[in-house]
Amino acid sequence: MHETTAPMAVTTASASRPKRATPGCALGFATAALLFAAVPAFAQAWPAKPVRWIAPYPPGGSSDLVARAIGNRLAEQLGQPVLIDNRPGAGGSLGTEVAARSAPDGYTLLLANIAPLAINPHIYPKLGYDVMRDFEAVTLLATGPTLLVVGPSLPVKNVQELIALAKAKPGAIKYGTGGSGTPAHLTTELLRLMTGIDLLHVPYKGTGQSVTDLLGGQIDFVFASPPVAAAHVKSGKLRALAASSAKRTPLAPDVPTVAESGVPGFDMVTWWGAVVPAKTPAPIIDRLNVTLRKSLEFADTLERFAALGIDVQSSTPAAFRAFMAAELARYAKLSKQVGLKNE
Repeated sequence: MHETTAPMAVTTASASRPKRATPGCALGFATAALLFAAVPAFAQAWPAKPVRWIAPYPPGGSSDLVARAIGNRLAEQLGQPVLIDNRPGAGGSLGTEVAARSAPDGYTLLLANIAPLAINPHIYPKLGYDVMRDFEAVTLLATGPTLLVVGPSLPVKNVQELIALAKAKPGAIKYGTGGSGTPAHLTTELLRLMTGIDLLHVPYKGTGQSVTDLLGGQIDFVFASPPVAAAHVKSGKLRALAASSAKRTPLAPDVPTVAESGVPGFDMVTWWGAVVPAKTPAPIIDRLNVTLRKSLEFADTLERFAALGIDVQSSTPAAFRAFMAAELARYAKLSKQVGLKNE
């Protein structure tokens, strides 16, 4: 039986002048106003009660923090409380199933994440939801890289030296992850596939444990979130070799990407978005799209995302749905290449 956390209200932030996000990331206010004006009147009357936003992970994690950062501004615009409902379990699948089975009335949103919506369908044999059948896409919200960090005792200063060492010692270099099939696991496996190296996977029950053992010298490297990695890199306890994304992360601007480090085309990021149960009325989805994208433009939202080392993104519902389908296909292929089996 999975433990659940009672819903918590997101406190509405005080009004302040919003800051425009980077071009292509969020709608400008003029465009948002035009889209909002086109929404039918019955959708503008929604919501008439608090909106529940399911975060399928425990409080305090990156997904929870993303939901709360945006939820503040979403509540302000909708004129109703946004209740963060943490439903951890099964790698995010438990909360995702709860959302899939909820009424399609606009009062339940799910913080969509790469694991339950793109990876887990290829690992778990009996999920209680079908991604493309049971959800309507609203918008992409953010993407975030990981940092490849090594312990100070490992004699490598860049990715090419790590690759050379791994080729010289097949199967001897140990990498840690938060478990089989997690984004960090598949990120490292993609590196292995693209470079032809042989590595030893050491799965843990959480990323925090893998970082602890990296600090202790029990393993050789991990792909960790920028905030966690940057703190240890700054103290000199770990050394950052590369970022997993196509572009460098602002939290570690001097650290090159894996692609820059001699593995062209390498690009692996975690992503977050918003979805609602299938058959939610289109006008409500359109209004959610407008208000969520506008929520991404405020300075406090941008600052919170920057502190997490993630980039603001946004999209139309159709574009996000196409993105989700592409990610499902991508991880189906990668999972097969890696040899992951339903567990």
